[in-house]
Amino acid sequence: MSLFFNWSPDAYEYIPTSLGYVLMTAVLIIAFLLILAVHKNNSKKMSAKELAFCAMAMALAVIASFIKLTSLPFGGSVTLFSMFFICLVGYVYGANVGILAGVAYGFLQLVIQPYIYHPIQVLLDYPLAFGALGLSGIFAKKQNGLVKGYLLGVLGRYIMHVISGYVFFASYAPEGMNPMIYTLGYNLTYILPEAVATTAILFVPAVANGIRIVRNTVYSDQENDAGLKTVIR
Repeated sequence: MSLFFNWSPDAYEYIPTSLGYVLMTAVLIIAFLLILAVHKNNSKKMSAKELAFCAMAMALAVIASFIKLTSLPFGGSVTLFSMFFICLVGYVYGANVGILAGVAYGFLQLVIQPYIYHPIQVLLDYPLAFGALGLSGIFAKKQNGLVKGYLLGVLGRYIMHVISGYVFFASYAPEGMNPMIYTLGYNLTYILPEAVATTAILFVPAVANGIRIVRNTVYSDQENDAGLKTVIR
């Protein structure tokens, strides 16, 4: 028995104790503050509107993550478009802010729904996997940029989970099956259905127009803020 985590033979994972949850919450807060500090030193400071948008997107993603259509035994589930909300941050504010929001959301998921097998596995399956969703901002200015960016972000998350699965869960592959084939298929069973469903929704004209209006509104606000700063100076 450990002070922070106890190994569960039945679940094949470490179960956090009460102190474990406190520790993870503290790590989440410290990590988020460090991320913001690095961002502030290397780029422009995040505005209150950006922080509010990221917080709202993460809150919606958390709510959607609890609406599970199916769950797998070693982690992973098909949710109600939870990945989309993090990708939306990248699409609206760019890859840098999107990745920051994704990493923060990854730590948040670690606290809410922890699946802990190994420290490197935690890193791959939480901050790196969800941080990859922020790569959606790379195609922000391209035609069908949200769809392209969403698929790129989902692919990035998928790759992180595949690496984690191959390194840490290959022993659970059925006898005679190649571990890489097993982990590729395992992670695809929950990533692909949600990706296909979300992509189909994004091609609905009303949805696409609504998202475009949100993005244009954000850009208009940024231009207005820049104009005000210029006048003040």
